[in-house]
Amino acid sequence: MNGKRILMLIGEYSEEYEIFVVQQAMEAVGHTVHIICPETKKGDRVTTSVHDFGPGVMTWTEHKGHGIEVDVDFDQVDTSDYDSVYIAGGRGPEYIRTYPRVREIVREFHRDDKPIASICHGLQVLIAVPEVIAGKKVSGLFTVEPEVALTDATYVKIGPKAALRDGNLVTAEGWTALAAFIREYLVLLGTEIVHRDIAQAAE
Repeated sequence: MNGKRILMLIGEYSEEYEIFVVQQAMEAVGHTVHIICPETKKGDRVTTSVHDFGPGVMTWTEHKGHGIEVDVDFDQVDTSDYDSVYIAGGRGPEYIRTYPRVREIVREFHRDDKPIASICHGLQVLIAVPEVIAGKKVSGLFTVEPEVALTDATYVKIGPKAALRDGNLVTAEGWTALAAFIREYLVLLGTEIVHRDIAQAAE
């Protein structure tokens, strides 16, 4: 199998786990991940965030994460160079969805019937392009459910450790579901992982 090329859409204060874990998991199995962010150029660094839940907190806490380097000038991205688009969650999606080019990028992947993946608040970007999720079952953080209700998609509560695949779309509620989310995403990418006996593998 040839590795796929994945375009990762992030924004400032996008969720760190949903960036680094997905990037490294995909690269570990031979895929290429290029990270882009509006108003940035190759080599620029974008600040990430870490969100968590805890006792006595009705929503979530947010802490500054590590910086992440973008791989491509945002204005130079050509979606025909990529096999799939992934949208990380966190606070970034709320504002990057306001950029016409971000919405256009998602439309182009949808038009070409390529896999689209989003996690947590990443669903907000897809909601901004409602034709992409029309008729689909989707998941994301509970706070985006009212927004989904304004579209022709159906929000599904799948729990914090599950992922939902509907056609060429995979979604999940948040970073606690990354293992399931990555498994389902790899299915869409046509990636098969085969486990062999240790002695056999050493031969």
